[in-house]
Amino acid sequence: MSNSIAVGVAYNDPEFSTVYATAEIGYSTAAQTAVTQLTSKSTGVTANTSAGQITMNAASLASVTNVTFTLTNSLLSVKDVIIVNVASANATAGAYNAWVSSMLAGSATITLRNITAGALAEAVVINFAIIHAQ
Repeated sequence: MSNSIAVGVAYNDPEFSTVYATAEIGYSTAAQTAVTQLTSKSTGVTANTSAGQITMNAASLASVTNVTFTLTNSLLSVKDVIIVNVASANATAGAYNAWVSSMLAGSATITLRNITAGALAEAVVINFAIIHAQ
């Protein structure tokens, strides 16, 4: 694979697979993208890569309130796992929780919750990475 670098060794047997890494494991720049919501925090986005950043719309989100949007991604299968986290660069530190609330082949629903006592109007950035299953 053109984006691959050997960083360790993998063992495969009928009961389990183990990977030992001697350097960081992740996706190359070519496997990442950045997308931005256009009209609201509930506007869906499309990112057809294995990892990337979603910049949310800066609309206000009320205290202790959830907002949900759809991530469309042609690489997603029903066996994959998506990891999401809030990047603190554009957001008040500790003010949000983010999680994947559902997933289908080709799309996932991501929920962001304002956990503060007041409304916030920030362009929150969510990092995502897909752990692909076979």
